[in-house]
Amino acid sequence: MTPPIHIDYLPLGKPLFAVILVFVIIVAKFAYTSVTCPTRHLPGPWYTRFTHLRLKHAVITGQRIFYIDSLHRQYGPIVRLSPTEVGVADLSAFKEIHKIGTKYMKSDWYLRLANFPKPGVFTMLDPREHGPRRKLLSRSFSRTYLVENWDLVVREKALLAVTKIKADAATGTADVYNWWMLLASDISAHLAFGESFGMLEMGHANQFIRVLKKLTMGAGIMVEMPFLRLLRFIPITAVQEMFNANDFILKGAGRAVEMARSRTGEANIFAKVIEDCEKEGDGHIDDMDVRIEAMNVIIAGTDTTGVTLTYLTWAVLQRPDLQTALETETAGLKAGFTENELINLPLLNAVIEETLRLYGAAPSSLPRVVPKGGTNFGGHYIPQGVTVDTQAYTFHRDPNIWNDPLIFNPYRWITSENSLAEALSPAAKTAFHPFGAGARSCIGIHLARMELRYAVAFFFRECQGITLAGSTTPQSMEFENFFLIAPKAHRCEITFH
Repeated sequence: MTPPIHIDYLPLGKPLFAVILVFVIIVAKFAYTSVTCPTRHLPGPWYTRFTHLRLKHAVITGQRIFYIDSLHRQYGPIVRLSPTEVGVADLSAFKEIHKIGTKYMKSDWYLRLANFPKPGVFTMLDPREHGPRRKLLSRSFSRTYLVENWDLVVREKALLAVTKIKADAATGTADVYNWWMLLASDISAHLAFGESFGMLEMGHANQFIRVLKKLTMGAGIMVEMPFLRLLRFIPITAVQEMFNANDFILKGAGRAVEMARSRTGEANIFAKVIEDCEKEGDGHIDDMDVRIEAMNVIIAGTDTTGVTLTYLTWAVLQRPDLQTALETETAGLKAGFTENELINLPLLNAVIEETLRLYGAAPSSLPRVVPKGGTNFGGHYIPQGVTVDTQAYTFHRDPNIWNDPLIFNPYRWITSENSLAEALSPAAKTAFHPFGAGARSCIGIHLARMELRYAVAFFFRECQGITLAGSTTPQSMEFENFFLIAPKAHRCEITFH
């Protein structure tokens, strides 16, 4: 008689049990998050009560601003983005969050984004720490100081960039995205280090700027996926540049310390900062602070200005009448024009403002933390500790604030008396914040505007009749959003007829 066959199910049972256990744990976690979600009563997609994964996906795919804007259009000015994060597109709430003396502190997202050894003026969370540092740096970034000490440097570099663009376009095509990036990089480096990188002369970025660009692109992704920082141990140059960028940039920024402390040759802005600090005893800044603030200057001043100039060029060259009018206005300048003359050109400045509205390089969220006691925005209670995000991308396209908000129209900034900005409504003036808002707005705003004015004036004065090349299309110029925005093609080519 054949003995019965015995089948042992135990080996299959253990993996199955493990799968079931994991499933139960995940379901239990989602259920617990849903029940305890502090934002569960707010409007928003059902899944944002359980998880932040959809928001993370938008970040790592370069779609964050579009995803949040779509939620505002569907759910209104107050929308739940995740169990602990809320999008805010209400103007009165925006003013409350970013007013001087606000109780809404920067979230620790900024510290995780930078991941530096210590915070700088951009990442400091405590106003008692940030205030003295900003005061110490602001003197070197005031418009008066910049015009008196750096006007010639900015002017010469802008003219050199335009000369290079014109030469390329005369023999084929010129990639203004490349040249505007090199211009912004050379100016920022010159201010921070006291010497130019000479990239405009070379025609390409050096390793410092290449690594810096990877840092600005990868930082937002690594905030959402911090385990990627482990890749910095892989001994491959391209991987090291992406995931070990902080160490490389920090080391390179030692040059800023060297130049500032030496007090020889052409000083950088930190020589004045250190001098003021020693003279007045107002605030404190050590060598690591100088390194970090030098990196902040270059990070904040490179892609932002380069991207804005790229989109300005693209926007104007699509509109022949506007291009002709801008060429005529800049042609009326005398040969040795200065920043003080450019600031009075209505159309040139209106074009810059309209570009900053629609194509400003930093339209993403400004995360702040709701203070003790919670708050009420737009009829919705938001508990303390929840992160609230406001983004320029949405405010700058709000049809309740701007007429025809998606239309590039510089003339909205000019009155019949040819006066800049007086044509805006009070709501539009409040909503417009391409450089951030309140006490935490960009400290380099005057430098950025000086660069923009000189670059635009020289470009449309020297390159009359320039057009977009066939390779530059609406599709190639679509945004990608990795903290800052950039054209998807990372190119913008122009040529002469």
